[in-house]
Amino acid sequence: MLVLSAADVHALLTPAACRELMREALVALAGGQVFLPLRTVVRPPALDGLIALMTTHLHGPRPAFGMKSVCVFPGNPRAGKDAHQGVVTLFDPDSGEPLAVVNASAVTEIRTAAVSALATDVLAGPDARVLTVFGTGVQARAHLHALRPLRPFTEIRIVGRTPAAAERLAAAEPGAVPFTDPAAAAAGADVIVTATTSADPVLFAEWVSPGAHVNAVGSSIPTAAELDPHLLAAATLVVDRRESLLNESGDYLRAAAAGLIDPGHVHGELGEILTGRVPGRTRPGEITVFKSLGLAIEDVIVARHLYEQALTTGRGHHAPF
Repeated sequence: MLVLSAADVHALLTPAACRELMREALVALAGGQVFLPLRTVVRPPALDGLIALMTTHLHGPRPAFGMKSVCVFPGNPRAGKDAHQGVVTLFDPDSGEPLAVVNASAVTEIRTAAVSALATDVLAGPDARVLTVFGTGVQARAHLHALRPLRPFTEIRIVGRTPAAAERLAAAEPGAVPFTDPAAAAAGADVIVTATTSADPVLFAEWVSPGAHVNAVGSSIPTAAELDPHLLAAATLVVDRRESLLNESGDYLRAAAAGLIDPGHVHGELGEILTGRVPGRTRPGEITVFKSLGLAIEDVIVARHLYEQALTTGRGHHAPF
């Protein structure tokens, strides 16, 4: 069995290559080639964290079969660790034998930002110049690197839990400026990313300018929401998967509980836009929101790619099993 570390993942997977893998995953999902049950989430009452089990199977000429077991511990960033910890396990789709175990933190870091990059490319205005990122952790950094090549951003704004955190990230990113006022950071922004561990909204409708695109990636459980429900109601809502949104997204569930939206508010899945079945942005002043929850098919297609690359390059550690 092949074991791939975080260093191996970063060596074998570029943001650009991952973006095309995510296109493959979402197009396959839209085409009905993917078996994708909802994730199973276990929250031990005495533990400040959870574990999610995410399984999937892709059938067709290049099949993939596997599971991500990921722990989410919101307090980790305060200790300098990624909030996401775990492994992606790739199995042989013919025999079920385990082929590889891959560092899930690194996979999640790169693939989440790559999906947001796809969404930004089809939903953000072509002349987007101002990028605002809420968050200063792993996903904030990954999104900066994934989104910069897509538009000629001339201004990058960083909002953190503390001014010091925003200053640290801004100092490490060329051209980035820390903001202490989140409303000012959002005002006039063309693309906004919310990549926080907050359980309650950090971005509000009145802050967002007409024509803005929002990638909401920090909340992936029913009890946490980064977006003001009124923002979700005012926006054209695009999702990675409808079923996941309706069952797992705290952003959607809070807005639905307030009577502001219902399932019909969903404009479409990102894969449907990528295949041309659903239009992307339709007018200049339209506010678009891509709500990303993360899908097992994204992780497993990446794991398949990493396994193939590792066999070719010799990366990783082979362990008898």
